Amino acid sequence: MDILLIAGLWLDGSAWDDVAAALRSHGHRPVPLTLPGQGDGSADATLEDQLAAVLDAVDAADGKPVVVGHSAAATLAWLAADARPDKIAKAVLVGGFPAEDGKPYAGFFELRDGVMPFPGWGPFEGPDSADLDEQAKSAFAAAAIPVPGGVATGIVRLSDERRFDVPVLVVCPEFTPAEAKEWISAGDVPELARVKHLDFADLDSGHWPMHTRPAELARLLAAAADPA
Repeated sequence: MDILLIAGLWLDGSAWDDVAAALRSHGHRPVPLTLPGQGDGSADATLEDQLAAVLDAVDAADGKPVVVGHSAAATLAWLAADARPDKIAKAVLVGGFPAEDGKPYAGFFELRDGVMPFPGWGPFEGPDSADLDEQAKSAFAAAAIPVPGGVATGIVRLSDERRFDVPVLVVCPEFTPAEAKEWISAGDVPELARVKHLDFADLDSGHWPMHTRPAELARLLAAAADPA
């Protein structure tokens, strides 16, 4: 099965290299996406541009793909489910939750000169980065791609109620399934509260398991794709 891989902020498609290799060994076809503005040099890219790239990949897939969104890109995966509810087998959200309609995509950090640069490791101290050593942190920061302001501040638009029919798997790295369920029950993630087929998988890692637990993450994604 085709498995579309969408990395979160500051990352391009190469973030999935190790996961993709493992997925191939499981018999699946990984499709890592390098999004407009996050790897192709177009600093003026918008959220709409990134969604269009994801939808192009969905439309080009062999059959119904699994769409994987990491971190902020959980929202991109969910936007794809909204736009193509009949063409997606499952949405997998890794370490992230979809934003609501009308909310900014990723207004988390300050924009500078029209882009949102990687803010350093201060905001990610603790469980997010506990499994990254100093060498890995330095490499990540050096390779981080500033996110275009038109992406970070883009407004999420959701319109098709059939998105709630798309099965969803929430992969829980730096938080637990119990915590995720509590947040959803408390109303903090209203989109997932309405999903009809919602599952959770625990993964003992920090926020970037594609770097620190690629084999384990690939096994979870393969298992998610097999029954789909």
